[in-house]
Amino acid sequence: MAFNFDQRIDRRHSDSLKWAKYGERDILPLWVADTDFRSPECIVTALQQRIAHGVFGYGKEPTALTETVVERMASRYQWQIQPEWVVILPGIVSALNLSVRAWTGPDESTIAPTPIYPPFRSAASLASRGQINAQMRPDKDGRWLMDLEALEPQLSGNEKLLMLCNPHNPGGTVYRREELEAQLAFAQRHNLLVCSDEIHCDLILEPGARHIPFASLSDDAAARSITLISPSKTFNIAGLGASVAIVPDPALRQRFIKTRSGIVPQVDVLAIVAATAAWRDGQSWLDAQLDYLCTSRDRLVSEVNHMPGLQMNAPEGTYLGWIDCHGLQVASPALFFEKHGLGFSPGRDFGDDGFVRFNFGCPHDLLAEAIRRMQAAIASL
Repeated sequence: MAFNFDQRIDRRHSDSLKWAKYGERDILPLWVADTDFRSPECIVTALQQRIAHGVFGYGKEPTALTETVVERMASRYQWQIQPEWVVILPGIVSALNLSVRAWTGPDESTIAPTPIYPPFRSAASLASRGQINAQMRPDKDGRWLMDLEALEPQLSGNEKLLMLCNPHNPGGTVYRREELEAQLAFAQRHNLLVCSDEIHCDLILEPGARHIPFASLSDDAAARSITLISPSKTFNIAGLGASVAIVPDPALRQRFIKTRSGIVPQVDVLAIVAATAAWRDGQSWLDAQLDYLCTSRDRLVSEVNHMPGLQMNAPEGTYLGWIDCHGLQVASPALFFEKHGLGFSPGRDFGDDGFVRFNFGCPHDLLAEAIRRMQAAIASL
């Protein structure tokens, strides 16, 4: 079946947060992590059928979605989970915040990599918890990895929760088994619980790389962790909030659910329909999208690395490019590019203002225009 990822859909005059940010200014929005692709027809059809029913009262426990999650973890990631481990939530960000509040006390700290997706940082500050930053550095192959050895001397003994992101956002690293095992060993040495955000797990671009859920490493890994997944990034349904927390340990799960009670609402019925259809019937669309994104990634990496002052390593996963702009010697790379019609995510939001994050989940002609504008911006210096 052919899917048209080249189709340009006008989002500027819709309810899109991404496209509304710059209003009528001639700035291409390449920041927040949603794509400009039409979601697969299986989702649209499922929603239309549900809407045709005409009644949208409170939904019951979404057993079909839970069953789909259990089946997907087994078939795609060889991870056997139990239905009772699954907690359905309206978003990953709420789950990050709940994890910090449920599993750390006022005098305990979290550990999070840097650079990192901003809610990792805000989840600690909003809960008035301390946070230690685990510096990530590119290895000889350009893969961003946490420097666990450098982290050890920073620990005080009050750390309780290690927060991971796999594939990593913004660096795009897909962790190998031995790298995950090193993170597990670190957590064991310091008696840490682990929150693993795996929202981009279906978006693996690198040939030979595969996603391994942290909790699937061993019984101990499962017992000390929460795994967060969602179809929202993969199938472009972030506006229909439905996410999943997988918490194998009963005591940790109950603390998590208790912290959620009365604060974080149940997921609405349309979001459940969309998520179930995505994971159950959307694989052929996803396979085609991955091919399209691989082409986009390879072109972007090649073009950026021919621009003076810029450097970009190829992300192994996600549709997010993390571009090193230190060589430009401008005060703010994000503001510099914005003046040239490019709306990137500022690196400072992730922990390093010398970078920008480029969302290349867009039609190829829009990507080509963005590259042209980047070249013109560099030429203006």
